[in-house]
Amino acid sequence: MKPGVIADPPGSTAVAADDTAVLASGGRTSFGGFLLRLLARMPFLFIAGRLYGSGEVGRFGYAILVVELTAQLATLGLKRGLAEELAQEKDPHANTVADALLLGAVLAAAGAVLLMALPALVFPAGEVSALDHFFPLIALAVAASDISLAGLAFRHDIAAQVRARSIIEPWTLTLMAVPAWYLVGKSDGLLVAYAASMLAAVAASLIPCIRTFGWPHRWRPSFARLIALARANAPLAGADVADWGSRRLDFFLLGRFASAEVTGIYFVAQNIASLAAKLKNSFDPILAPLLTTSLARGDTEAVAGHVRQVAFWILAAQFAVVLALGLTARASMGLFGPAFANGAVVLAVLLTVELLASQGAVAEAALIYVRRRTNLAIAVAGLVVQAGVTLVFVQRYGALAAAGGLAVSVLLVSMAKSWLLRRELGSPVSGWRIALILAAVPAFGVGLGVQHLPEWAQLSVGLVAILGTFGGLVWWLGFGPSDRLLFKRQRAD
Repeated sequence: MKPGVIADPPGSTAVAADDTAVLASGGRTSFGGFLLRLLARMPFLFIAGRLYGSGEVGRFGYAILVVELTAQLATLGLKRGLAEELAQEKDPHANTVADALLLGAVLAAAGAVLLMALPALVFPAGEVSALDHFFPLIALAVAASDISLAGLAFRHDIAAQVRARSIIEPWTLTLMAVPAWYLVGKSDGLLVAYAASMLAAVAASLIPCIRTFGWPHRWRPSFARLIALARANAPLAGADVADWGSRRLDFFLLGRFASAEVTGIYFVAQNIASLAAKLKNSFDPILAPLLTTSLARGDTEAVAGHVRQVAFWILAAQFAVVLALGLTARASMGLFGPAFANGAVVLAVLLTVELLASQGAVAEAALIYVRRRTNLAIAVAGLVVQAGVTLVFVQRYGALAAAGGLAVSVLLVSMAKSWLLRRELGSPVSGWRIALILAAVPAFGVGLGVQHLPEWAQLSVGLVAILGTFGGLVWWLGFGPSDRLLFKRQRAD
């Protein structure tokens, strides 16, 4: 056995001990942030569903979809590409971060001006108030926050992301939802709450970024340098937009073909299901620097090991979420109002989508550095498949068609990206283990029994029983020493 390597049972993952400790430390912090975000997001969805109703929730969801797309385009792949730029050390880090922030601000401002000139793109129903016209400007705050946190992640400062995106942003959104309803009314209350949350998040991102990197030294804005940065990140930006779009295209198409009420119900189901996806996103800040440094020294086995390790952790957590919330979907959706209970099947499908997508999403974290253009081509092909399936069935099956189109797309994309990465690295990259299936079968049986309980019991006793059964069996059957580092605090933290 090589020095510095943690031994695991056959079929599990073994990677360098130091790197695994870094992954585990960042994963603990990020997972804690995920739980905090969950605790904040659920009260917000409850307030939005009960106080504003499904129609206003649908209008709000569509508006932030367009604005966040603008911000996603403006970051130009720098949420993940900034780590590679900083690793090259061509310029002082503060100057590189300043270039990235300036590029993001210019592109976000251009997109916001376009949306302000064409408000129907943000509010397709045509009801646009004076306040609504200025809402697209919040894209600047979203882009600046994303880029600042990407820079901090390169320095392994994951706590800043947890504070900004798992505490300050969601809790500001939740706490502002009720006052905004009284201050500006039902139609704009959710938008004002969202704007306040993003302003708070950008402050919580920029301030620690400046403290960490300092102010730029002998830096002047250079149009040529910004163009070069944009060109280098274009394939990565395309992959980011395609991946982001695959999780929004279903909602976009549904918003065009279905009523605001149906769209609102889908928005709530999508938000609950996307919490599982944020488990993967929470590892991105700590995984990207490790992958770039391993690739820089030509250690492809280490890259494959990191992918396998993180994929298994995410699959285990997401499988638990899918079983717990999927088997109690009607009770979970009913929390937000009687009308939302009709979205139970959609929620179960969307949760399954996140499970199917997770392996490919982790594989993409490495593909963006080794096969950027092929990765982009796969993502675009997935969007085409998703759009085709959804458009064929959406008028007949509504929300279920949108969720089904997404499911088909992510399964194909996940399989293709995992296969491509395995071929490129010459090592297995799959995080799937037989222990996941062995633990899921008894937990599924418990879930079927839980469905006979009253709704309040499903959401209290039932959830605990499902999670406890699955978690206990996975820990016993599937977690080796390196896996258990995720739950073991060390001095290195």
